[in-house]
Amino acid sequence: MKKPQVVDRRERVLLVGVSLRKNSRVRPGDPSASARDSLLELEELAVSAGGRVESAILQVRDALDPATLIGQGKLEEIRAQAHARNIPLVIVDHDLTPVQLRNMEKGTGCRVIDRTQLILDIFATHARTREGQLQVELAQLNYLLPRLTGRGEALSRLGGGIGTRGPGEQKLETDRRRIRDRVRKIQESIEIVRRQRATRRRARQAVPLGMIALVGYTNAGKSTLFNALTHAGVLTSSKMFATLDPTIRAIRLPSRRRVLISDTVGFIRDLPPDLIAAFRATLEEAQEAALIVQVTDISDPHHAEHDAEVLKVLESLGVSNRPRLLALNKTDLLPAEELAALERANGNREQKVFVSAATGAGLEELLARLDAAMPVDPIVRVQLRVPLSDGRHLSYVHACGRVIHSEILDGHMQLDAELPESLARRLEEFASAAGPAKSPAAEQTV
Repeated sequence: MKKPQVVDRRERVLLVGVSLRKNSRVRPGDPSASARDSLLELEELAVSAGGRVESAILQVRDALDPATLIGQGKLEEIRAQAHARNIPLVIVDHDLTPVQLRNMEKGTGCRVIDRTQLILDIFATHARTREGQLQVELAQLNYLLPRLTGRGEALSRLGGGIGTRGPGEQKLETDRRRIRDRVRKIQESIEIVRRQRATRRRARQAVPLGMIALVGYTNAGKSTLFNALTHAGVLTSSKMFATLDPTIRAIRLPSRRRVLISDTVGFIRDLPPDLIAAFRATLEEAQEAALIVQVTDISDPHHAEHDAEVLKVLESLGVSNRPRLLALNKTDLLPAEELAALERANGNREQKVFVSAATGAGLEELLARLDAAMPVDPIVRVQLRVPLSDGRHLSYVHACGRVIHSEILDGHMQLDAELPESLARRLEEFASAAGPAKSPAAEQTV
């Protein structure tokens, strides 16, 4: 029996990239290399949005055309290629002004979107929580507002009756007013969400649990690493921006102290400023973190450029000086010889840990580095004398600390233990005259 033919219903798209000769990061023999890398990233974004890339065009120019971005001749080329391949959508790897967007649609006869609109579309697809949906809608409306264009000369009346006759408002003005009203309401809703998040954050801070934030370029493996550390079952996908809404879980470090770890939205080069502003409530988790773990896909040949883009976003959030640990992820995708060479070059001098979230390699070392680098609630060494009948406090010591030595003497348990400083303060009444001393583990630096 003949198998039924599978129909690919994904939207067919044509990609357009533009590179300026004077601004290109020139590589030997290829002045448009950086633009090609950006175009490849745009292809990944288009696939994540559900598109099927049929063709890509890259143009190198001395200056951008203020009217059409790429010039009339290139518009004709795009129009011919889109018509020949029956492509309805053109995606431009550049932010378009309202005039450029309108002229490109007229010149190509196709629907045209730019990089920012594509990213917003992906965010809208992946937003699951109410907070995420509000933030995406706010960013979309702020993007749409200056790009509204009149569709004909039709006018609308304000209403019926004496005093309301006349031309009334144009449709364009009505749309703008409605968008501004909606933006104001969304901003009020997001502010309520921010206050609720701040209330929950204060409740968490009442218990001395430090916060660790996982940040990194999109598709660097943050969610996979988050699941490996917390067993949370967060969605993982090779598609860009698969994780949008932040997730927070508690983990226990080797010293037995508990900390919170959060998985945040991935970054990308040229992330639109409006998008960063809209996702301020989400990115506040990174701002509140005591330690930032920057996850890098070490198998990606462009990981250094990606790290530079992540640092730009961290600087815009005001956390670039926060204690930071670099987790070089996906080591399982590297040849053994290359990985060994990188480890030898790194040594123990830099704040880097080689891990593979998929196989679990290096996770124990990562947890140990987190334990040593975490500045909140440091580990101290104490000597305690607790009555045997006080099972409650004895259980605290064993559950939240590490007992180095113990013995029973005169109805008391003599303990030599390493505890979080907050717990040691709660157990001061049981401390011996020797007093607490800093643990060697707490004195270790990364």
